[in-house]
Amino acid sequence: MAGKVRGARARRVRGWSAGVLAAVALATVAAVPGAVAAPAATGGGQGGGPGGGPPDPAPGGPQRPYEPDVPGPHNVDGLAVEVTPDGGTPEGVRAAFDRTSRAEPAGPPAAPRRFVFLFDASLDVHPEDFPVCGRAVVEREGTGGCPEGSVVGRGTSHLYPEGTTEVVAVNTRYADGTRGALVVIPASGVILELTWERVTRPYRERGYHWALDEIVPPDGRPPQERAGTRRFQLEWGASRVADGDRGGNGGGGERASFLTHRGPAGERLRFGLWSLFVTGQIALPEARATRTEPENGAVSVGGATMWSRSPLEAGRMR
Repeated sequence: MAGKVRGARARRVRGWSAGVLAAVALATVAAVPGAVAAPAATGGGQGGGPGGGPPDPAPGGPQRPYEPDVPGPHNVDGLAVEVTPDGGTPEGVRAAFDRTSRAEPAGPPAAPRRFVFLFDASLDVHPEDFPVCGRAVVEREGTGGCPEGSVVGRGTSHLYPEGTTEVVAVNTRYADGTRGALVVIPASGVILELTWERVTRPYRERGYHWALDEIVPPDGRPPQERAGTRRFQLEWGASRVADGDRGGNGGGGERASFLTHRGPAGERLRFGLWSLFVTGQIALPEARATRTEPENGAVSVGGATMWSRSPLEAGRMR
């Protein structure tokens, strides 16, 4: 996706009602029961760094409006990931993120400010080969009005204390040319904007390359009154026959995969989910997953790993 992701720009924040922000918070926390607890740090404010938890993997992307940290529970997060063939190309895969969150000592998890999905460096993304769907279309017609083939992710949000809702992600391209995705909750009409970013040097050294940056903007309510969720599942990946139009530039009639793996089957891949909460806590649960041969279908998932607490040097790749 060289040349398809731009540098720093103003974070897109629109008018959000209290109800919409609650739904967005519900839609952006992910999880799996029994996952290994994530390393986390309180403090670090809006982005983390030395002494304040894992640093921001994508600081050059759009910026979230500042708001002070608030007292609240400590979130204990876990992550598992599955990597499966997408059925399109030999290299095509789907990566299913499955994240849990619980509060200590009890009650609902603290609400999120931001999540950054981290992908193994052996994975490439190809949004240019898929149709795009703009926010205006989704607002007017829902995801059903998007071009065929523009859906690049699906999932389920598990609300606290109970209940579930469907989540759909569509490929998009913003007015400044930035590639990204819109995470949509059809039941509530919530639309959340994400952008593709290259990670900073500490994360490249750790084995990542692409990040998908997601933000939960503040609303009129006090941060401690916003809700988190107990689980969120979101699978990224899709395949289609590229036709070179509707926002893509793939070759006509050629099959394309949204997410591809450069490496042998059986290679263990690294994934992470950098998370910032309204309390100022920063967490980075990580997981390993093994890609199998396409004809085998299933995957074996390794145990989650934990972030090393050694200091990281700030860096940027653009």
